[in-house]
This record gives sequence, structure tokens and C-alpha cells, in this order.
Amino acid sequence: MNYLYLYLATVPVFFAVDMLWLGIVARSFYQTQLAHLLAPTVNWPVAISFYLLFIGGLIFFAVLPALEDRSLLKAACMGALFGFMCYATYDLTNWSTIKDWPAAVALVDMAWGAVLSATVASASYLIATNVIFR
Repeated sequence: MNYLYLYLATVPVFFAVDMLWLGIVARSFYQTQLAHLLAPTVNWPVAISFYLLFIGGLIFFAVLPALEDRSLLKAACMGALFGFMCYATYDLTNWSTIKDWPAAVALVDMAWGAVLSATVASASYLIATNVIFR
């Protein structure tokens, strides 16, 4: 049951950090770079599905191993690696198959995947060690 609480506590952290990036910090960057590809509205069911799956993967591959080793640094590093690899899969596939996919988007997005995932995995680890699994 504690793992469910950890997952549920991690969801709003991930959404808050990513929405800050997508909605404020990098909004104009993505609109400028991908204007020719962006849909007029977000397909929220698909977006939420991605987020829920990604967060599960982040917890499984980064947070839980870090909890076993009792290491915040491991949570951050494994989170960064997981995020980089997942975002690289998306961006490099797009770059190789979609006409005019901007290289800048691929590079920025992969870096963001690493930063986002390191941040959220670290926060999730701290929530787990200080609140859920005390």
C-alpha cells in the first residue's frame, strides 16, 4: 500500500514541474520550433496516459533502487538516466522519421527529460524517506 501512496504523491510533483516547463519556461520555444506540427489542442487522455506510465517507470527504475540503497544521489542519477533515455527514444525517433524535426528540440528535450526526471525522482525519494516509509 505504501508504494501506491508513493506513486500518488509523485504524480502531482511530476505534473507541477513539467507544467512549469511546458507552460511557462519553454512554451514559446516549443511553439516556435514545432508550430508546423502542433495540434490546436492537447489530447489530454493520451498525455495523461504517458505521464502515468512514465511516473511508474521512474519510480520502478530510479526511486525504488535508490530506496534500497538509501541514496538520494542514486535517485537523482538513475532518474536522470531514465529520463534521458526515454526522451532520447522519443526525440531521436522523431528526428530520424519526421521531416523537418528540429535538432534543437531533440537536444533541449533530452536534456529536459534528464533534469525533470532527476528532480522528480529526488523529490519522490525524499517523500518516501521522510513521509511514507519513515
